[in-house]
Amino acid sequence: METIKVELFGTDVRVEKALHQARNLSVSKAAVLISGENGVGKRTLARYIHENSGRANQPLEVVDCSLPAQEVENRILGHRDNATGRFNKGILEAANKGSVVFANIDSLDEEFQKRLHKIINELEDYDIDVRLIATTTKNLSKLVGAGRFYRGLHTIFANNAVNIPALRERQEDLQRLARHFMSEASGEEEFSTEIDTLAMDRITSHYWANNIHELKQVIASSINNKSSLLDENSYEMNDKKTVNFMGEDDSEGVRLMSLKDAEKLLIKKALIHTSENRTQAAKILGVSIRTLRNKINEYRTEGSSYFVNLR
Repeated sequence: METIKVELFGTDVRVEKALHQARNLSVSKAAVLISGENGVGKRTLARYIHENSGRANQPLEVVDCSLPAQEVENRILGHRDNATGRFNKGILEAANKGSVVFANIDSLDEEFQKRLHKIINELEDYDIDVRLIATTTKNLSKLVGAGRFYRGLHTIFANNAVNIPALRERQEDLQRLARHFMSEASGEEEFSTEIDTLAMDRITSHYWANNIHELKQVIASSINNKSSLLDENSYEMNDKKTVNFMGEDDSEGVRLMSLKDAEKLLIKKALIHTSENRTQAAKILGVSIRTLRNKINEYRTEGSSYFVNLR
């Protein structure tokens, strides 16, 4: 019988669609692209595909492509240890007959993207048989169009794309997961754990920029520190400290925040919309490219994760 971790429990039709796609894809060898925001459960879904496939008893290897370029290349292709002289297998070889997950594939060095594409196409020549799964937080098609991602590599994964929706868009799932993590963190039985109405309102109004991962952290932290879920400080785990106020004619909500945070969020959204093309983003925002560059550098200095990792 198939198993799935609680991070992917949900009644939202989009989650059910993602799981249905994953179940169907698990029985094939086809490469898969899983997209969604940070902390939404992409690697969990990749593991789900592997564990429900005919390769379940074979290795599952994961590489985070957002790590330094040389480290990523060594992990994928293997490298010789300078200290011992021993050669460490790359994950493509180590996972033979199993599956390989390229997490954050959009961060892969642009030159290495072309090389990896060539290597993948030659795997059969080396008797290497691996199931390929990639995850991304970005729209790879837009990156291809902007010349930021190698079209050939994208083509390998593009035919089987699965998207996991953001947690804040799934209010019933959000409440269910909040109760689950509360019982898990407090050591109580799930049916005996309840979150009062005010605290649940606070949970459902939060932006959850890092989705399930952030929700679990916040609840565990509130239990460990004996703090209230109504305390604003409990939610300050990322640089999007926002509150949603939903109106009857406002299905998307208005996020109330400081002017500086609003500016930062707007700039980030413009960069994401343009696949991080700064010239286009500056035009959308109505500012000079110099002003945009200065703002990006300011946010980098402050340590905002998105801007620190922005290329």
